[in-house]
Amino acid sequence: MDAPQYSYVKFEKRDNVGLITLNRPKALNALNSDLFHELNEVVENFDNDASVGAIVLTGDDRAFAAGADIKEMRDSNYIDNYKTNFLHHWTNITNTRKPIIAAVNGYALGGGCELAMMCDIIYAGTKAQFGQPEIKLGTIPGAGGTQRLVKAVGKSKAMEMVLTGTFNLSAEEAERAGLVSKVFPPEKVVDEAIKTASIIASRSQPSVQMAKEAINQSFEMSLGAGLLFERRLFHSTFGTHDQREGMSAFVEKRSPNFKHK
Repeated sequence: MDAPQYSYVKFEKRDNVGLITLNRPKALNALNSDLFHELNEVVENFDNDASVGAIVLTGDDRAFAAGADIKEMRDSNYIDNYKTNFLHHWTNITNTRKPIIAAVNGYALGGGCELAMMCDIIYAGTKAQFGQPEIKLGTIPGAGGTQRLVKAVGKSKAMEMVLTGTFNLSAEEAERAGLVSKVFPPEKVVDEAIKTASIIASRSQPSVQMAKEAINQSFEMSLGAGLLFERRLFHSTFGTHDQREGMSAFVEKRSPNFKHK
């Protein structure tokens, strides 16, 4: 993938996986608008790259992202935020068709926790910490912290985290609560995320993307509507090459050769 060099993110391809690294180490990867513009562009490029089947997003050993850049927000006012719809573009990655795995080491606080929750799977190093400390700054989460966190860990724990601003989940607590899928030693979390992303990327990409869409719609629909949506997507897979190949390979006891079409 040919693209300009960026100031706040780094990226590379590992075979069929796109790896993106947040790159503001001196600021503990604090999130600002420029970083998100770069991140959104790189994610979109990977989403449109047919050779990439899944994406891994990570930070560094100290922080996935320690929060939003308070210096950028400090002098904002209501009218400016309203007119510019501030933070709207922070959630663009949730529209990505391909699965994104967050590989979290160190702090994932405030906007960093929200960014991790925008991803489809979260893997964490043993020293990771997840929290929403915005209330200590006289404000509240603004990029999903009061919404996605409840769905991930339940109302009581989300209330405790958001209302106190001081209760952070360790990696193990986050795994028990359902926020994190797996916990690894810090030096292994990125490699393990890439390994899982490679498995996902080896599957039929139309089916992977339909499955991701169906799971995400489960948060937006009633059970009846969601079941119908799922069934219709299931029906549609029978119009693909990969469904015929996958089922034929199973019957013939061989590995499938998916064409992603």
